[in-house]
Amino acid sequence: MTITVARLLRHMAWANQETIKHLQTLPVESLKAYATNPDWFVAEIAHHIVDSADHLALSITGEIALTGKGEPPIADIETLSDLSRLADQAATVDRILVAAADLDDVWLDLENHRGKFQRLRSTVLSQAIHHATEHRAQIASALEAKGFTPINLDDISLWDYEKYETENGLRNK
Repeated sequence: MTITVARLLRHMAWANQETIKHLQTLPVESLKAYATNPDWFVAEIAHHIVDSADHLALSITGEIALTGKGEPPIADIETLSDLSRLADQAATVDRILVAAADLDDVWLDLENHRGKFQRLRSTVLSQAIHHATEHRAQIASALEAKGFTPINLDDISLWDYEKYETENGLRNK
């Protein structure tokens, strides 16, 4: 089996879903929990993970997952029922990111608020993984800071993903 970033992207997708599932078990007040910045609360961070992945998927593949360039971002998360929509949106975007691991590693012309630049497709895919991981940790910290049960980051580790793959017949795919 060839080592590939696709497995790390599949782990990211699984961990994103597990995080959303955990949030669905908490009271609605948990969505407003924050660690240090009241503007950077759980619902905003969860939204940011998926909305940013949507933009990265478009940049990497040219394929619209949820929103096109210049369109409004995905809808905010305000209620626990909004998390079901977010889970579906995350699954859509993450599928595109996983599939992008099979594309050639070419230089992409990108643009953000700082201007135009180039990055390898592998760099952008790796950033998608790192970005989601970083923000899941922020969600855990925000929940814990406000007394809600945080997601146990050890339960969504690569070790646990491998166990999940094995138990669900997904190993070596």
